Amino acid sequence: MPVNPILIFDFDGVIVDGLIEYWNSSREAFLNIHRPNDQSNYLAKDVPQSFRYIRPWVKNGWEMVLIAGEIFNPTSYLNSEGIKQFTNNYKNNCDKALKYWGWDSGHLQKSLDEVRQKSIDTDLEKWLSSHKAFPQIVQRLNTLKDESIDFGVLTTKNAFFTAKILDHLKLYPSFIYGYESGSKPEVLREISKKRTIKGFVEDRRATLETVLNIPELHSIPCYLASWGYLKPDDVIDLPSGIKLLETKNLTSPLANWI
Repeated sequence: MPVNPILIFDFDGVIVDGLIEYWNSSREAFLNIHRPNDQSNYLAKDVPQSFRYIRPWVKNGWEMVLIAGEIFNPTSYLNSEGIKQFTNNYKNNCDKALKYWGWDSGHLQKSLDEVRQKSIDTDLEKWLSSHKAFPQIVQRLNTLKDESIDFGVLTTKNAFFTAKILDHLKLYPSFIYGYESGSKPEVLREISKKRTIKGFVEDRRATLETVLNIPELHSIPCYLASWGYLKPDDVIDLPSGIKLLETKNLTSPLANWI
């Protein structure tokens, strides 16, 4: 029996908007690690504007815990120099913040995963409801089968948590690869050996550019999700191999995306 071609989707920022959950879990993970004695400088439960602004730069979950710490610390580079200065050299500033706190990324990721697991164990419905599907995405994923196309999910989120949310949305991909499986380009390379990839939909331009620069993956159609967590200049001068996918075009046949 022939195997259908597959369309691969990122998860956070493409299928779901979980900004409230990202902040709640990152905030709690930070407080669990740091346990500040001084309660006068607390972290608000409402999502800070700085967190919203920085989210498009985030590649891995642990970075959100680090950012929560930087928002908490009144003398941090983020607070002293401002959001734009912080994001202008995002990776370097994250590295400096890790050294300041004496943390490593693995420990932060573990803390974040533990918070999410506790939320699932305590009140699964509340945790699930903090993730909202982007408009039209669920309908579109469910109609791909009418074009004899399967879909898969490739994310830097934990695969177990991703599966919980997808099940809640009644979405059943052919596979889910989380951060445990390796980098996205590595996973795409392995998938391409077994399946015909009809496209990769992602909201991080840098990830798509990395894919384009790998010879074995260069032929994969790359789509930048316009509804996702984009940086202000992400849509400017896109390389020829990356097409901006607008919500209004999402429901059209895949052949029309190109």
